[in-house]
Amino acid sequence: MNPVPVEQQQSLVTRLMNACGGAYSPEVRRKYFITGPQWAAAYEGQALFHAPTRRPVGFEQVIREYARIGIGHWCTHDTDVIPTGMLGKDGQDDIVGRIGKALKENGLVCSMVTTETFHHAVWAASPAAEAPEVRAYAAWRLKNTVRIGHELGAKFAVYWPGSLGYYVQGAVEETETLKWYAEGLNAACEADIELAAKLGRPTLKHCMEAKPFEPQAEILLPTSDAMLSFISSGLLTHPEMVGLNPEYLHELMWGAAPRAALARALVAGKLWHFDINDGYRLKHDVDIAVGLVNPLDWLNVLVLLRSHGYEGPFNLDYKPPRTTSNFGVFEVSFPTAVDRFITLWEMAGEAITDPVIGEASAALRAGGGVKDARDVDAVVAANRELLSLHELIAHRMVQILIGQHRGRTYSL
Repeated sequence: MNPVPVEQQQSLVTRLMNACGGAYSPEVRRKYFITGPQWAAAYEGQALFHAPTRRPVGFEQVIREYARIGIGHWCTHDTDVIPTGMLGKDGQDDIVGRIGKALKENGLVCSMVTTETFHHAVWAASPAAEAPEVRAYAAWRLKNTVRIGHELGAKFAVYWPGSLGYYVQGAVEETETLKWYAEGLNAACEADIELAAKLGRPTLKHCMEAKPFEPQAEILLPTSDAMLSFISSGLLTHPEMVGLNPEYLHELMWGAAPRAALARALVAGKLWHFDINDGYRLKHDVDIAVGLVNPLDWLNVLVLLRSHGYEGPFNLDYKPPRTTSNFGVFEVSFPTAVDRFITLWEMAGEAITDPVIGEASAALRAGGGVKDARDVDAVVAANRELLSLHELIAHRMVQILIGQHRGRTYSL
């Protein structure tokens, strides 16, 4: 193949995207509660060992592009759109007004707001540091974000305590740090109650997001299970207002099964928000788009969520690869991520109603019919053949994933 001139490369990407097929229309995409974050689309490719590879993108362009693609919801950190020094000042009101105008003009809804408590130097020792002035500033930041959320019509607030921890052992007293962190959440909830009553709006759903490691050496709330324990610890004055925002990759990173973590959150009634992406076990936070690494696991995750009537947001918390151009972010990354999710979601519905899986699952639940459950040998013998259905169900899920149940076969 001859070299491709620069002026022809975008058209090549578009032509090959069209050749892929399988795309959904913007109208169909908007039917799903999929959220596009400001930070994901505006990510310039920078990292600890990486220089930026893309040009900066402002919120007006991100909102406009999401609307074109068919992503109906938008979310942001406070400092993704408002410089730190401008928070709480007149400039904040101007920017929030511009955001509201852009959302309205493009038919998008702000679903969630979150506070940056990990990047700025003030968070070097976390938002629950020993210095009372740091904690006071953290509480103010959280309350200010709640205000921004209400002004933009959001329903959710998310908290990622990635800097809540330490680099060296003995540097912090963990029980104090957790109590101080709870004070910040309590301040946010109290401010929310007051603002919601004043504005005649429901309070926000406050969602905690766990991550097992990075950026701190040791993190105090590394998993969703740790956060469930924290919520029920008695440290929160309004635990009924606080739930979870698990992230698929964050649960996978430490070797866990995301589906099992989601199941525990469902049982606790705390699965309110879900960050969707993909990646690898026991690796760093690569934030690859959903379904590109573990499509079968994703299908099983969505079967669980559909089976339990999950209706919360699916937030596209991933980073378009450094190799993708500004054009490719909105031409390839986001539309394909949304389309893979929709396809997997619909496949999950098919799996739930599949007659083979249904009969196999029913047989396993019915058991072998032993009347005396104390007769252990009889129980083993009665269920020995039924247990082969576990592998059969897994095979059927793979068939659904690759379309083999519809007759797709390959010959060598």
